[in-house]
Amino acid sequence: MPRILGLSGSLRAASYNAGLLRAAMELAPEDCPVLPGSIHEVPLFNADEEAAEGLPVAVKTLQAQLAEADGLLLVTPEYNGGIPGVFKNAIDWMSRGEGGKAFKGKPVAIIGASPGGFGTILSQTHWLPVLRALGAQPWLGAKLMVSRAGKSFDAQGTLTDSAVREQLQAYLASFAASLD
Repeated sequence: MPRILGLSGSLRAASYNAGLLRAAMELAPEDCPVLPGSIHEVPLFNADEEAAEGLPVAVKTLQAQLAEADGLLLVTPEYNGGIPGVFKNAIDWMSRGEGGKAFKGKPVAIIGASPGGFGTILSQTHWLPVLRALGAQPWLGAKLMVSRAGKSFDAQGTLTDSAVREQLQAYLASFAASLD
C-alpha cells in the first residue's frame, strides 16, 4: 500500500495550510494514506552545529519518514511571493547527509492555501527548481490552490468548503493513482 508523507509549511496550528494537510489526511484514498510529518522542531540550519552535533532528531525523523514514503505532499503557504523560509529550511535540513537520497525520483505534489486571490501559484512555482535540484519528481497531474482561503476555512483552520474538499479528494486520488 503506497503512503504519502504530508508536510505543512506553516507553524501556526490554525493556519490554512495546516488545515489543508489535516483535510488531506482525512480525504486521502483509503489505500493510500497521507501521513503527517512535522517541521515544528527543525532548527535554523547551521553547518557549524551540524558538524559539532550531527543532524537534529527532528531532521532524522523527517528523513526516515520521507525514505519510507512513496510520495511527498508539500502543503505550502506563500509569503512575499515565494516559499516560506521555515519550510525551505526544513527541506534543506532533510536533504543533508544520507537524507538527499530519499528525494531522488520521489514523486512530489504541491498544494496550498492563501488569503490572496491567486492562491499559492507563486510559491508552488518557486518549489519547482528546488525539487529539480533535489532530484525529486514533481507531480504535475493536477493543480490545487485555495485562494481567498478565509472563505473556505473556519477560525480553527478546518476546511469547511465542500467544493474545495471535493477538489482535494479528487487531487489526492489522482496523485495516489500515479504512485501505483
